[in-house]
Amino acid sequence: MGTGTARPLLRIENLSKSFAGTKALDDVAFEVRAGEVMGLVGQNGSGKSTLIKVLAGYHQPDDGARAWLDDAPFALGDGPTAAEVGLRFVHQDLGLVPSLGALDNLALGRGYRRSRLGSISWRAEAEAGRELLGRLGYDFDLTRPVAQLRASERTGIAIARAVGGYEDGARVLVLDEPTASLPAAEAERLFRVVRSVNEAGVAVVYVSHRFPEILGLCDRVTVLKDGGLVATRDVATLTEPALVRLTIGRDLEMPGSHTASDVSSPEPGDGVLELRGLAGAGLEPLDLEVGRGQIVGVAGVTGSGRESVGRLVFGALERTGEVRVAGRPLGRTDPVVSLAAGMAYVPADRLANAAFVDMTLRENLTIARLRDVYGPLGLRRSRERDQTSRWLADLEVKPRDPEARLANLSGGNQQKVVLARALRLEPDVIVLDEPTQGVDVGAKQTIHDIVRRAAADGAGVLVVATESEELIALCDRVAVLVAGRCIGVFDTSTMSPDDLTELTMGTAVLGAGPDGAPRLAAAP
Repeated sequence: MGTGTARPLLRIENLSKSFAGTKALDDVAFEVRAGEVMGLVGQNGSGKSTLIKVLAGYHQPDDGARAWLDDAPFALGDGPTAAEVGLRFVHQDLGLVPSLGALDNLALGRGYRRSRLGSISWRAEAEAGRELLGRLGYDFDLTRPVAQLRASERTGIAIARAVGGYEDGARVLVLDEPTASLPAAEAERLFRVVRSVNEAGVAVVYVSHRFPEILGLCDRVTVLKDGGLVATRDVATLTEPALVRLTIGRDLEMPGSHTASDVSSPEPGDGVLELRGLAGAGLEPLDLEVGRGQIVGVAGVTGSGRESVGRLVFGALERTGEVRVAGRPLGRTDPVVSLAAGMAYVPADRLANAAFVDMTLRENLTIARLRDVYGPLGLRRSRERDQTSRWLADLEVKPRDPEARLANLSGGNQQKVVLARALRLEPDVIVLDEPTQGVDVGAKQTIHDIVRRAAADGAGVLVVATESEELIALCDRVAVLVAGRCIGVFDTSTMSPDDLTELTMGTAVLGAGPDGAPRLAAAP
C-alpha cells in the first residue's frame, strides 16, 4: 500500500473499442503503478470486461490505442504478446477442469514437468505445486478433484496457475470478480492471497462490485461509466458513498429491511412454500416456511449445505422430504413438476443452467411460456417483442433491444433477463440462488426493488445468498446453515450483517441481553 510516488508499470492511452457501431470503450486511459493494487469498478456495461478482454488479447482495440509495460510499447489485442510482457489473468470463469486435481489444472497451458526419459515427473509437479500454493497460504490434497474443493481453494489454484511462480515473468495480475461467489470468511482468505502476490512484486488489477473490498484492499481505484473514464482516485481519499456517486452518478438509496411488524411469520401450514424434512446433497433435514408476501433468506458458508438448497427445492437435485407449494405437495423430484405447481427458479450459475447465450433477449425471456405469445397462426413475433420490451424497460436492461444476443450483454444485464423470465411466469413461489452475483451496485438495487415488488404482489420468495449485507437488507427472516444443519431462523430486524456472518461461521449464537436487546454470544 502507499504507491503515491511509484512509477507507472502498465500504461494505456486512447483505448476505444466498438461493436457494430456501439462504443464499449471510448478513449480510455488506464494506468497501474509498480507495487500497487489498482481497483477497477463500474456498473454492468461500463466497459470493465471489454478493457480486460482487450488486455488479454480476446478483443482487438480500435485504431489509435497504445500501451506500455515498463515504458516498453506492446501491442494490445494479442494474447501471446500479453503473456510475454507479463500480464496474467484470472477470469470469473476460472477455467479449471472440475474432474482433475490441482496438479493437472496447474499444468494446463504450460505443460508438465518431465523426467530425463520424457515421462511426467509427478514428484517434481507435486513439489512445485506444494511450494507455489504454500506461498499463497494453501495446504490441501493436490490430487483431489477441484470440484470437491472450497470455492476459495479453486480460486487459489487459478491465481497460482496465473502467476506460475513469480520468477516466471508475471508483472501484472488481473483478477475479475474473484469473490463473487465467496462468503465473507473465504473472501478474507483470498484477500491474504492477493496481498501475498502483491508483496512478492506483482501489481494487481482488482475488479469487484463489492466496494468495501475495493476500499479495504486497493491503493487506488479507476471508475468507468458507459465506456468512458470517470476518474482515478486514491482510495485513502474516498468513502463508500463517494465511490458510489462516482460509479452511478448519484447517491444510492439504501432501503431498510422489513421488520417483524411489516410481515408476520406464517402459522404452521399457512406458508405458500413449505419445506418438511428437505434433505440431500449435504443438507440435513430442513423445515422452513415462506408466507405470501415474505422474503426468506438462506445463509451459510461454502460447504454448509447452502449451495444445494435452491436446487433441492426446485427439484434439480434428488431430495428426500416434502416440498409444498400453496398447500399442494410436489410429489416427484422434477423441475417440470415445480414449474407446473407455480414455482420459478433463478440458478446461481446462469451461463451453465439458465442462459441461452446465442439466442436473442426475446427468445430467452419468452421461452419458458410461449402460449402467451401464440395466435391462431402460430408464434406472434410482434407480441413477443412488445412483452420483451416492457420487461427490459422494467428491469433497466441495457441494451433494450429484444433482438440483441444475450452473449453480448454484461453479466449483470444477463442476470436481469433471466430474472425477468422467472417473474414473467407470475409464480406463487420464486427461488433465487445468488440473485445479484456479479451485479453492480445500481443494478443490485434495481433487482432488490423488483424482488420486493414481486413479494408485495403476493409471491413467496426464497433467497439463497453468500452476502450477509444482501440478506439483511432484502429478507424478513434468514435460516442459517452450519455444517449442513439449520441452527435457527432469525428475524433480520434484530441483527446486523456482522451478526449474521458470525452465525454462519458457527462461532456465535444470537440471544437476548439483560436489557432485552439482541446480543451475540459465543457458540457452545
